[in-house]
Amino acid sequence: MDALGTTLGALSDPTRRAILARLAVGEASVTDIAAPFAMSLPAVSKHLKVLQRAGLVTRGRSAQWRPCALDAAPLKAVADWLDGYRRFWTESFDRLEEHLQAPGREG
Repeated sequence: MDALGTTLGALSDPTRRAILARLAVGEASVTDIAAPFAMSLPAVSKHLKVLQRAGLVTRGRSAQWRPCALDAAPLKAVADWLDGYRRFWTESFDRLEEHLQAPGREG
């Protein structure tokens, strides 16, 4: 799978998106990340591993503490890919607006 596919796959799960939202606030331990979820620490760790493989999460080491941190760089590739579709929809809506405002249209 390519990097974009790996990133999109990681983002496909709502728990992983919630983890990323938490890490956007700042570094956190696995225990802190797991706190709001009704799942075991090993289950949260599996989600973190998926996010790490996608390059969205990094793990540090500070004495006994192994903080997780967000690495948003892969999200830029997703945003760039989606941008092409944003232009498509903007242009489609612009054409629709022109059509609806064309002379001879009742409205």
